[in-house]
Amino acid sequence: VKAAKEEAWFGMLRVYGEPEERRDVLESSGVSSQHEPQVQHQLGSLFGVPWQPPSPPTWHGPADQETSMVTRQHWHLQGLGRSELQAAGFPEAQPGEAAESGPSFLPGSEVGQPCSSPPSEEVQSWLRAIPPIPDEVVVRQKRAPQGSWKVGTLRHGKRVYTVAISSSTHHVYTCGSGYIRVWDEGALHAGGKVPQAQLDFQDRQDCVVTCKLFPDEQSLITGGASQAVTLWDLAPTPQVRAQLTSTGPTCYSLAVSSDAHICLAGFQGFVEIWDLQNQILIRKHQVPVYASRCVDITGNMFWTGGEDTTLYSWDLRSYQRLHQYDLENEILSITHDPSEEWILAGLRTSDIAFLHTLRNEKFKVVMKKYTRHHSLKFASCGSYFVTAKDACISGLEAPSLQKLFQVEESSGILCCDVSSDNQYLVMGSKSSAIIYQLLY
Repeated sequence: VKAAKEEAWFGMLRVYGEPEERRDVLESSGVSSQHEPQVQHQLGSLFGVPWQPPSPPTWHGPADQETSMVTRQHWHLQGLGRSELQAAGFPEAQPGEAAESGPSFLPGSEVGQPCSSPPSEEVQSWLRAIPPIPDEVVVRQKRAPQGSWKVGTLRHGKRVYTVAISSSTHHVYTCGSGYIRVWDEGALHAGGKVPQAQLDFQDRQDCVVTCKLFPDEQSLITGGASQAVTLWDLAPTPQVRAQLTSTGPTCYSLAVSSDAHICLAGFQGFVEIWDLQNQILIRKHQVPVYASRCVDITGNMFWTGGEDTTLYSWDLRSYQRLHQYDLENEILSITHDPSEEWILAGLRTSDIAFLHTLRNEKFKVVMKKYTRHHSLKFASCGSYFVTAKDACISGLEAPSLQKLFQVEESSGILCCDVSSDNQYLVMGSKSSAIIYQLLY
């Protein structure tokens, strides 16, 4: 039995640090602006964190002050392969496109002041004698960062459509057309370093547009315009473990379950559900033709969304449709919080929808600004998430939605990732990946 479309009412949330005009919402949008503090308090209680009015925010770079309204976008995918890739908002790298030139590290203002004099040799000897702290007893950051610091740029040479960063090794994987580049931690802070490895595709015309690290960060899965989903072993050296032949020409998004047993691969009009342990296709699940650009998994549910503006939830056991929510604008990204209780959807109008996976709780941050790319990534600690829209990326505290930092880049941001130890933020752009260290 197909689920009826859910009532399109969302409680309104506000990003603290945004201009007041962001709160102007068309009455026809179905977003309620009444009792905002109560709504924000309710969301905080659901996250398990008491809400309090935030203090003045801190961010890196100028705050975005431009607002605009757009009508619902209906752009249709046409053709196959490269044309299908372009239609989905991933322009191809131009032939002969070279890496950006110039210095890879341009420091901003100083963070702190140096000591007036270096420590004595006795103090230095004592410090050297302290044994290193074992990794297993290191407590990861659970609080939200208060700023960001640009530490370097990784010259990928072509458009970086998707990127991943591990916390155990701080290796970065930049993916695009023709190859994947692997960067070690030394390259994050040293300008001009070459990648540790380059993984060339058999067909140099293949292009990776989506990737996911496994929870243990020992494996990577990639998809794109290659008619296959590829499993990579990352240690001791990256190499292909298996290629899972797909039934569609272009995979637009991937999701991996928290136990790494199940993978979803989103194609136009259907989702492939893979058993990763046995490397077999469990099901080719049909969805509305323009509702599979984005996929995600939370517990025994999975989620799909795309150009038709509707977010769908499905039962991972019976494959029945559970709910559908009209978000009124094209869905460009989906992510979830670490507890898997909340789903966040990034929209074409820069809006962010929050939906509880088990209860009928729905909220929306209304921005009303057209964007070509909108990436979302929730930090593993659960205290904040990042949202990248065109050339701007922001960190927002959860659940208060206080703006923690904001970065403006010179070119469009195509993707982003946060290391699971919450130390680094990496974003992919026209020909490189930019690395920011998060400050606490």
